[in-house]
Amino acid sequence: MLVPVLLFILGLVCLIKGGDWFVDGAIGLARRFHVPEILIGATVVSIGTTLPEVMVSAAGALEGHGQIAYGNAIGSVICNTALISALTIAVRPGKTDSRSLRLPVIFFFIAAFIFAGVAYTTGQFTRPVGLILLSMFVVYMVLSVYSLKKNPAPAEPAEAEETEAEMPLGKSIILLVIGAALIAVGARLLVDNGTLIAEALGVPESVIALTFVALGTSLPELVTAITSLAKGHGSLSLGNVIGANLFNLVLVSGLSITLNPFGIPDGSKIGGVSASLVLDIPVMFFVMALMTLPALFKGRLYRAQGIILLLVYAAFCITQFAM
Repeated sequence: MLVPVLLFILGLVCLIKGGDWFVDGAIGLARRFHVPEILIGATVVSIGTTLPEVMVSAAGALEGHGQIAYGNAIGSVICNTALISALTIAVRPGKTDSRSLRLPVIFFFIAAFIFAGVAYTTGQFTRPVGLILLSMFVVYMVLSVYSLKKNPAPAEPAEAEETEAEMPLGKSIILLVIGAALIAVGARLLVDNGTLIAEALGVPESVIALTFVALGTSLPELVTAITSLAKGHGSLSLGNVIGANLFNLVLVSGLSITLNPFGIPDGSKIGGVSASLVLDIPVMFFVMALMTLPALFKGRLYRAQGIILLLVYAAFCITQFAM
């Protein structure tokens, strides 16, 4: 039991460091080729922080552990929102740019309704569903790039740009390659040993995926949130979390379903119904609505939101292990 736990932790470390280096390398390349700063944040960074979820879920799907892929996507959305973003909001609430949040929030809820519709009607995520979700990812990226080009961000001071673009091309490529390799290794360790731990403890794979694996693969977003807070830019963390949540549904789930279709978990039940339908999906909608609606309609975030979200996450985790 000790060896799987240690390898599980090693997998988390590989994922975190690999994601960090991958993002650094990608940003270095983007700046070298003069891609606008805001475009880097909206594409490379958001995708980079979601790579651990992509690798873990894809590996789980390919190895027949559909519950890992399914639970990790929903669990990461809940963790990103009710833990990571909640911490940011509770520590530093304030005004937000509602216009910049509209596109990702709209796309998230469209994807979430498609995801939930399939879960509640057929319970089977087929390859066409995966392709629809991946198509949404492509459309979102195209619209994001178009929006950014149409409404460019204010130019950064020239001196700051020169300082930040100093990473050599070779170093950027090396960071990309090593980062991708660490993410792949970490994902394999996480899936294999997460499954062993679940079996040893008698805990369903879906519960492990919804809690430990989801938290582990969401650590890049946590690092981003802490960094943003330290620099006084809490709104940056909010945007990254919403973008990452969208990618968890359209990219992480879409890719996993396309590689190996699967059904909803049927291990844990509440009142004879899958716990995913009774608890997981409703909690996902609730926490996202609680986080985004005040930001969209009031243009600000409130400390009470963060505290409520943290309480919801604590109750969610306790309920998972009590079932």
